[in-house]
Amino acid sequence: MRYAKRGPLRFTSHRDFARAFERAVRRAGVPVAYSQGFTPHPKISYASAAPTGVASEAEYLEIGLQAPVDPAALRAALDAALSPGLDVLDAVVGTGGSLADRIEASSWRVELPEIDTAALRAAVDAFAAADEVQVERMTKQGRRVFDARNAVMSIDVVAPTPTPSGGPAVPCAILEVVVRQVTPSVRPDDVLSGLRVVAGLEPPVPPRVTRLAQGTLTAQGEIVDPLDADRDGATIGER
Repeated sequence: MRYAKRGPLRFTSHRDFARAFERAVRRAGVPVAYSQGFTPHPKISYASAAPTGVASEAEYLEIGLQAPVDPAALRAALDAALSPGLDVLDAVVGTGGSLADRIEASSWRVELPEIDTAALRAAVDAFAAADEVQVERMTKQGRRVFDARNAVMSIDVVAPTPTPSGGPAVPCAILEVVVRQVTPSVRPDDVLSGLRVVAGLEPPVPPRVTRLAQGTLTAQGEIVDPLDADRDGATIGER
């Protein structure tokens, strides 16, 4: 299944979403399968969840069922049982293989209010020209230094959309970046740290980050939806 985190619900943590999804499964009467053992758990697994505070149009999960169901009906029932902003977009019947194994890269859009587009473009050019860009981040294993450049497949500056009135507005530079799955993972905030390292770019206000897609990579560097491998030629409802 593919779901989205939108609007204020982008601040929902992965743990909070997992609890909300399990409640939605119960409310919708989904015949979910359970693990064996002393404390059975519903068979739900998540693939590469976005960080708290980040919006996403491409989050994925797998759910094991005790009986066959219509994917379109399942999607609609779960979507109705979740709060607006946590939206179930797509569902297919899995035909084998791990969903996590089909996720090789993510595409991100980063909006940078009060950053001039020319300044961002200069920083991106410096980042792209570098052989490596060492950044530092606190992880569960402690503070780590790693190369943020190697994981970045593409990075570009997107022209900002003019205001509807045509009047002046606060500048907002927009960055789009495709990042491969590596260990340790490289996140959009690591790429921004890299821009600070190579060009001294310092966003004055927090950026707005949205994951646009994740999946397998083609030879041309395009991202393929991981659910495509299970489709029978028909798209199961998306809104």
